[in-house]
Amino acid sequence: MDYAINVKGLTKRFGKKTAVNNIAIAVPEGQVWGFLGPNGSGKTTTIRMLCGLLKADSGEGTCLGYDFRSQSEEIKRETGYMTQKFSFWEDLSIRENLEFVARVYGLPNKKKLVDATLEKLGLTSRQRQLAGELSGGWKQRMALAACTLHSPKLLLLDEPTAGVDPKARRDFWNEIHRLSDDGITVLVSTHYMDEAERCDQIVFISYGDIVAQGPVAKIIADSGLITFTIEGDGARELAETLRGQPGIEFVAFFGAMLHVSGYDRAALERALLPYRSDPTLAIKETAPSLEDVFIQLQDQAARGNS
Repeated sequence: MDYAINVKGLTKRFGKKTAVNNIAIAVPEGQVWGFLGPNGSGKTTTIRMLCGLLKADSGEGTCLGYDFRSQSEEIKRETGYMTQKFSFWEDLSIRENLEFVARVYGLPNKKKLVDATLEKLGLTSRQRQLAGELSGGWKQRMALAACTLHSPKLLLLDEPTAGVDPKARRDFWNEIHRLSDDGITVLVSTHYMDEAERCDQIVFISYGDIVAQGPVAKIIADSGLITFTIEGDGARELAETLRGQPGIEFVAFFGAMLHVSGYDRAALERALLPYRSDPTLAIKETAPSLEDVFIQLQDQAARGNS
């Protein structure tokens, strides 16, 4: 198998704080991988080290076949990096932004290339509009156009859909998978569970460590988590009562439904038994969601670092 990213021992410290701790990832070419984790977990730091914007303190391996420590300039030329914050020129139009990026990369046939990119991303009708006047979804689309203008082999996307409406997020992900189908490898950091579930694999990072890695279904299965749902008029009032009881690891609301999770089935059953006779409540076991597992992994990592 050919890997777009294959690194191990990736470590970065800022003073006494270890932001990324001995991370190893191997991302096959053409796949979409998701970085999942709370704020400050090390996702952005990892992405910046991979594309050469930040020097790693230690680690070895390759990115796009280049040594990620000594050949960062080669990696940058073949990588598209979309930052968390919109980083293009708001006083230029969409077309002017793309033309400028084309000049920076020294791309030939700039007008033809920009025209094709505008068409591909559905930006042709807005090409004269100033970037600063665009909504979040259109800014995101323009940024993706700029990041793919030079036909990169790798896309690094740092929380690209933060603050974007659901339709724009869905359209964005359709485009990401189209790019993946064309052979581009994508590494994307996100807080959204539905986005993580669109990835071939996810890497969950907390406090600089990888705490889970693999396809979503495997991560859920390997968690060993057991989840019950409680529905009914009195479900909300049970949350505080159930929290902290033996066998219950966490209680969380999902809409009008209460999720109660743990690892000890017998203890969970004992905690829920007094409420099963209540005709206003419906209690049943369900498959844990990725969000259930995410919350529990985050709690475990927090306890381990407290």
